[in-house]
Amino acid sequence: MSDSRVKAPSTGAEVVALFARQNLRIGRELRGWSQVELAQRSSTVTAASISQFENGHSRPSAATLDGLASTLRVPVAFFTARLTAADEPQVTGFFRSLRSTTPRQRRQALALVGLVRALVAELEEVTALPVLTLPRHPVDDEAKDDVIECIAQNVRDEWGLCPGPVSDVVRCIERRGIVTTRAHTSLDGVDAFSVPTPTRRPVIVLGADKGLRDRSRFDAAHELGHLVMHNPADEGSRAAELQAHQFASAFLMPAEDIYDQLPSKADWPRLLELKRVWQVSIAALLKRAQTLEVMTPATYMQAYKFMSVRGWRKNEPGRLGSPESPVLLQTAVNVAAAAGEPLSELIARAGLPYDEVMALLRVDHHIPHVEI
Repeated sequence: MSDSRVKAPSTGAEVVALFARQNLRIGRELRGWSQVELAQRSSTVTAASISQFENGHSRPSAATLDGLASTLRVPVAFFTARLTAADEPQVTGFFRSLRSTTPRQRRQALALVGLVRALVAELEEVTALPVLTLPRHPVDDEAKDDVIECIAQNVRDEWGLCPGPVSDVVRCIERRGIVTTRAHTSLDGVDAFSVPTPTRRPVIVLGADKGLRDRSRFDAAHELGHLVMHNPADEGSRAAELQAHQFASAFLMPAEDIYDQLPSKADWPRLLELKRVWQVSIAALLKRAQTLEVMTPATYMQAYKFMSVRGWRKNEPGRLGSPESPVLLQTAVNVAAAAGEPLSELIARAGLPYDEVMALLRVDHHIPHVEI
């Protein structure tokens, strides 16, 4: 490898000189702590000092950084890691479960994205990740269903997808350079979310606790809809959530391809077969039938109530197997290792906490080779 590669600082003085104040905040939020809570767990710093450090009004000493690193369970080089761009505003994201998550939970989730982005920055120096090809079709709150339908079809066309079901939604997204991972960490209440960025690759984080292939595929398509249509200012908008939901339905079940297959009544055997073919939930198929006016609103509501009474809203019949697995980062890690850059060295050079990166990657060093 080139000797020009940036290495993690090896001395306290180097870390102090390169200290990135936003990294202290990200490290704190990664643990779900406030400034006061971090100070209470530390024997070397006060909440007022932490505030000064994070605001850039003062700079911690090498000894103080050592203590903070120990308390936060991160390497001291974490405070110089490339978690964000220097001139980038604080990261925001689109959260599926915005109303049921606290600001603290969302900040913790976004801190995880900082780790992903730093790892990607390191990997891009030793591997060639797919070129980012993310179509952008911004909409406002007033965009109608037919507009969203056209956007979803345009994305499929721009990506060269064949008619019919998408065989693997996550792989489809990753091949276009969008980083996707699963949150294999304790983020109770946080569902799938996505993070757009003007300076780096967007990131989609899928939940790890569902185990439902159909639901996870819909989550991935929903987050893709946000990245295609929305801006950070749209975060939390009910209109944006409904639009992303409509996009996911149209992306996974194009009207021209599925219209003639949908039943006009609640034909459960038929719906189970369509679930297997299209790899979407029965609930999504029913909603699609109603949206495309194959099924009347009254018939849809009757079927919806039938599912609710039988507990199918949370536990549908016809399980499809395990959720689709992100492979882009895992494959890049394997390629880097084959080129003489083992993961442990990448993590150390990036200044990242080893356990958290391994949990995000769930790295299997024996996964089949996948072209990236």
